[in-house]
Amino acid sequence: MPELPEIEVLRRSLEPRLRGRRIVDVAVHSPALREPLDRRRLSKLAGRRIERLGRRSKYLLVEVEGEETLVVHLGMSGRLTLAPAAAAPEAHEHLTLALDADEKLRLRDPRRFGLAFVARTKRLERDPHFRHLGLEPLAGELDGERFTALAAGRRGPVKSFLMDGRLVVGVGNIYATEALHRAGIHPARSVARIGRERWQRLAGAVIEVLEQAIREGGTTLNDFADGEGREGEFQISLGVYGRDGEECPRCGGIVRRIVQAGRSSFYCAGCQR
Repeated sequence: MPELPEIEVLRRSLEPRLRGRRIVDVAVHSPALREPLDRRRLSKLAGRRIERLGRRSKYLLVEVEGEETLVVHLGMSGRLTLAPAAAAPEAHEHLTLALDADEKLRLRDPRRFGLAFVARTKRLERDPHFRHLGLEPLAGELDGERFTALAAGRRGPVKSFLMDGRLVVGVGNIYATEALHRAGIHPARSVARIGRERWQRLAGAVIEVLEQAIREGGTTLNDFADGEGREGEFQISLGVYGRDGEECPRCGGIVRRIVQAGRSSFYCAGCQR
C-alpha cells in the first residue's frame, strides 16, 4: 500500500503540471471503490481551477477554486496519472478529470480499495477520514520528546507503535522496518523499555528513511508509480525488508523474519536489540 513517501512523490510530480489548470469535465466510469464515488458531488468540480496540491498522511489533496478539495487515497493498487486527452481509457479506470490543454488526470484502481471524494477545504480536519490522524513526521513535529510523550503508559511492541496512524501518520510496514533497523531497535521491543536516547535515535531514523524514500521516488514493489508513470527506486536501498536469511549491510549479522499483527517484520539478529 502506498505510504507517506509515495503520496508525497505523487504530489510533487503532479503539482507543477496541475497548478492553475482548469477542470473541463468529470467522468465517473465505475463508482465501485472502497466508498462509492459520488457522481453528483464530483461533477461540481467541472469548470474550476486547481489552486494547489497538498498531502495529509496518505491522502492526496487537490484544492480547487471555491474552497473545495478533491481527496484521493490510492488504497493498495491505485494509480493517479496524467495522460493525453485522446488516450484510450485504461482497464479499471474509475475516475477521469478532463483538463484544459488536452490532458486528463485519471484514477485507476484494479483492487478497488482506494477512494476519491470532495470535501470543504476548511472542514477537512474535522472530516471522519482525518480527525483521528496523528502527527506528520516530516512537518517538524517529530523528535525524541514527542515519541516519549506518545509512548507514556503504553506497553506494546515498538513496530506497532510506529504504524499506529493515530499517533504518527504514514509510517507503513516497510518504513517502520527500515527505521528500526537504522536505529538498532528490535521490532518486538516494548515501548515501555525504550529510553529517551533511543527514542531520539528512532525519531531521526524515521525522518531519514522517509526523506530518502521520497528522494528515490518511493518504493515500488507492485503497483506504485508517480503522476507521470515512473516507478520508485527505494526498494534498491532496503537494508532488511524482504531480506530474510541475508547478511545485514551494517554489521554482517543475519536478517530474520517474524510476524507481528499479521505483517512480516525483518530485523538483524546482530545489531537490533
